[in-house]
Amino acid sequence: MLAIRPKEPGGPEVMQLGPHPTPSPGPGQLLVRTSAIGVNFIDVYQRRGLYKMELPMALGLEGAGTVEAIGPPRAGAQGTTAVEPPDGMGVGALVAWAAAPGSYATHVLVEAARAVPVPEGVGARAAAALMLQGMTAHYLATDTFALGPGHTALIHAASGGVGLLLIQLAKRAGARVLGTVSNEEKAALARGAGADEVILYQAEDFEAETRRLTGGRGVDVVYDGVGVATFLKSLRTLRPRGTLALFGQSSGPVAPVDPQLLAAHGSLFLTRPTIGNYTADRAELLGRARALFDLVAAGALQVRIGATFPLAEAAAAHQALEARRTSGKVLLLPE
Repeated sequence: MLAIRPKEPGGPEVMQLGPHPTPSPGPGQLLVRTSAIGVNFIDVYQRRGLYKMELPMALGLEGAGTVEAIGPPRAGAQGTTAVEPPDGMGVGALVAWAAAPGSYATHVLVEAARAVPVPEGVGARAAAALMLQGMTAHYLATDTFALGPGHTALIHAASGGVGLLLIQLAKRAGARVLGTVSNEEKAALARGAGADEVILYQAEDFEAETRRLTGGRGVDVVYDGVGVATFLKSLRTLRPRGTLALFGQSSGPVAPVDPQLLAAHGSLFLTRPTIGNYTADRAELLGRARALFDLVAAGALQVRIGATFPLAEAAAAHQALEARRTSGKVLLLPE
């Protein structure tokens, strides 16, 4: 197989595509030939060395592809599991995943328990685009702060992969949506997804503008995947007892927070959610993925593939992502 396995952390140039032995699936695993591979900021953090990994790095977590082989039964407390994985994910099935290290490759081992069958009407590219970013948007809107009529949400990076999906889910829930973006082109994308108001943060102070747009009240929730560059102002845009969901750090990590800061701004709630805690068991994983797939198949949720790159050009994909030149989802294509 061909795979990207950096031998050390560093810039995009450390990602070189090369031949590696094709693995055999172990107990409870699937060997999948990838069709589309998701690019996410966590990949950038890992490549830079901000998130420590064993060397060589098995970069990439998300994708979709076709099952080529199934591992043997896995022994458990109740005996052995069936050889055939659940949900009809046999050889030839199209599956998607959000937690398979080493997905920057033509083949990847995926735990059957963490794989999701992709229904007709969705396709590999949309499925790969939905697993991490789509399920993140889903848990943010339905569980971290369950949006409903009467709520107002502020979404940072509103034209990004999570942002565009989160806008649509928030509007489906009946919420009012404010979004921040860097330029008019991205503002048009956010408005097209349903945002009620879009703030150009390079030209306007998003804190002051959010207060103006809410009549001084503040928003019920801020969904912030940006991190240090927005964190303090995000807190100050909240109403009393509002919630800041800090789900990423594309601008860098936030320094330790004095809890008195939350009291000073109105008994605020601060959470740092991760997808692993919101897809902890298979039932929850399948529920979120199927909810998104059903909306896509029905034409009720639009997935924007902002850019695709050949797998061999993963470095260019990372450069575009880090430079904020992308909108929607970025995918790597192995063929």
